[in-house]
Amino acid sequence: MKRLSVVFLSLLIAAAPVRPAYAETARPDQIKEPAVKALGAVLMDYRTGRVLWGKNERAPMAMASTTKIMTAVLALESGRLDETCVASKRAAVAPPVKMGLSTGEKIKLSDLMYALMLESQNDAAVAIAEHIGGTVEGFCALMTEKAKTIGAMDTVFETPNGLDKGDHHSTAYDMALITRYALANPEFVKLINTKEKSFSSDKRSYSFNNKNRLLSEYKGANGVKTGFTGKAGHCFVGAAQRGDMELISVVLASGWGNTGKQCKWIDTKALLDYGFSNFKYRNIIQAGREAGSVPVGRSRAGEVACVFGEELTLPLRSDEDDIVVAEHLPEEVLAPVQAGEVLGEAEVIINGKLLTKIPLKAASDASRHDLKTSLEKLLNCAIWLSTRADIKVILPEF
Repeated sequence: MKRLSVVFLSLLIAAAPVRPAYAETARPDQIKEPAVKALGAVLMDYRTGRVLWGKNERAPMAMASTTKIMTAVLALESGRLDETCVASKRAAVAPPVKMGLSTGEKIKLSDLMYALMLESQNDAAVAIAEHIGGTVEGFCALMTEKAKTIGAMDTVFETPNGLDKGDHHSTAYDMALITRYALANPEFVKLINTKEKSFSSDKRSYSFNNKNRLLSEYKGANGVKTGFTGKAGHCFVGAAQRGDMELISVVLASGWGNTGKQCKWIDTKALLDYGFSNFKYRNIIQAGREAGSVPVGRSRAGEVACVFGEELTLPLRSDEDDIVVAEHLPEEVLAPVQAGEVLGEAEVIINGKLLTKIPLKAASDASRHDLKTSLEKLLNCAIWLSTRADIKVILPEF
């Protein structure tokens, strides 16, 4: 059996001195949902991973060259950027867009990364895949496996460059997760924010310019990657930071032709504007803050106090003021209990929707005290005394 304790934080927040944190947000009656043409889209907070807005965000879709985000992640994590790649025939015959590698051409892996992310060169993706994975297919298997470890459970990579093939697909939500993971790597951030890069192979010189318009058109832009195929339409994964907030936007299938090409930028800016205009961080729970208590059986302690085991800070919209923390604790636990031991959980519910769960931990120890443990303590004490010749036991006289 478990006991349920509910705290309505909306009442506490109303009186809290941090209330002015919402001063710059729009009033609830002024909040407008973003107008997004993309068939699949999501806006995610980088810091917490919370989804702030979505449209078919879990729907499987082709994702074109946004695929190359994962290609770059595996290359950066391989630790082989200083190695020299030898372009295969398969890389040389990759369809446009391509940098024009020739069979047998030698080029550093680190240089290929700029061709991959600044101008989305398909032959560069194949050369990287073959160098790290042995084969394109082997590398794609590594990509899919990596996606699963990140939490992108509905993503399958069949090409390293995003060209349409077989079951190659992801979701807007999964691409946001993958991008959030990638942005934690400073080398990735440096790569996607490089404006131009020149380098040479053993056969020729190359020069690339970053094709990401967001970098020059949106305040605080931080990448990330464009994409287009006939199946996927125009896609874009973007990121931007303003103040202490960084947001990730994903738009898949914003359209086709010139209209779709422009629409992906319009969609992206609408999502980012919506996030920055309407959300502010609020601290909901402090780690170590006192929660409920639990009776402890077979102990002199009687009960043990619990504390919240994690900090919880969330980006909240101005109308998300109905915050409930429901503490779920057992009716009783049996000793021994150790400080830090998880005894229950707290559900954080915002505007009637379960958002996350926080562990409730014992604040102190509660040792066991019953006949069995008492006898064991006496026995252990007697054994210890028997080993100490320097201690004399003086018994009282009767």
